[in-house]
Amino acid sequence: MISDDIYKQACEIIVAAGGTPFPLTDTLVAIIRKIVAEDEVELILAYKEKKSQTMEQLVESTQMAESDLLEKTTNLAKKGVIFNQPNRSGLVVYRLLPLVNVGIFEYTFMQKLVISKENRELADLFTKLFDEMKDLVQGSYDEFMSFMDHLPAVDRTVPIRDNKATGKSTIIEINETVEQPIDKVLQTKNVADLIEKFDEIAVGHCFCRHYKDMIEDSCKQTDIRESCFTFGKSARFTTEQGFMRMIDKKEALEILLQCEADGLVHKAYHPNFDVSKDETSVCNCCKCCCGNSIDNQIGPIVNAANYLAQVDPELCVGCETCIGYCHTNAIALTADDVCEVDPARCIGCGTCAHFCPESAIELLESDRIVRIAPERVQ
Repeated sequence: MISDDIYKQACEIIVAAGGTPFPLTDTLVAIIRKIVAEDEVELILAYKEKKSQTMEQLVESTQMAESDLLEKTTNLAKKGVIFNQPNRSGLVVYRLLPLVNVGIFEYTFMQKLVISKENRELADLFTKLFDEMKDLVQGSYDEFMSFMDHLPAVDRTVPIRDNKATGKSTIIEINETVEQPIDKVLQTKNVADLIEKFDEIAVGHCFCRHYKDMIEDSCKQTDIRESCFTFGKSARFTTEQGFMRMIDKKEALEILLQCEADGLVHKAYHPNFDVSKDETSVCNCCKCCCGNSIDNQIGPIVNAANYLAQVDPELCVGCETCIGYCHTNAIALTADDVCEVDPARCIGCGTCAHFCPESAIELLESDRIVRIAPERVQ
């Protein structure tokens, strides 16, 4: 039996692969033991210096036969540990995936899983790991928050842009002409346009809601589970590994409309958190399950927003519908019984405007990074 020390080395390499860093604990070792077989650990160790390698490089770094490597990389890809897709020149690159954002956790729970003892044990281990991370953040709160202003946006909000109550075709108002720099990246700001942008689209389970199902804390906002999309190369990878299934644009748009009807927030993800690059995926997030939501917050929430909600106090009747749908607790009722938006917390998702029965909320164009610190627990 391979020792925990060897698995700890593998854990260090996986954590260093990117995404969200996690502490090296016995819980993390237990998770990787469940996912990475003993005869696969040596391959993980070969990624210590270089996280993306060709087959030729892997042969050199592992001293394994190419046939053995092909079998192991194929198996690890099906576990969401290795991404094995060709680059632009057609050469297959084997990239080690991180634990979270986006890696082992997401690919494990986006596939259809049976509710079994083994899968529940794995979900419970992730719960324990998230709790350990939360304790670490709270124990060194000031240190963690000192880095918040330098963190890149993990995701980008693509808003709902119509009002359900009135059927108004748009809720976008631009109050003034803003000159954009010549080199400014023009991001796709309409989720329907985003679907039209790609020819290869795959859909899979919302990994956050599926994980919550496994720990018997199911979503309180929606019954929708197949609601996470991947595009292009990511769509090919996720379908080849059985994590997702390919769909056409029509079905994708139908799913998006169902998500909007339940008040889910559209969030786009870009390679290496770089919004200048094409989107790789879109999640449709609820407040109670999403790992990047207030209800499940561990560290800072960092989101690229393109819009800002604004309430018209003349139209607002103080019904608080918007407060119930707000993903980041950015709306509050004032002493005058009208709702008011905190621009420091608003990610411009448009759910408040979408559900406002008085059409009292509109979105103003406002490109910015929203950073929300977790509540400090005394």
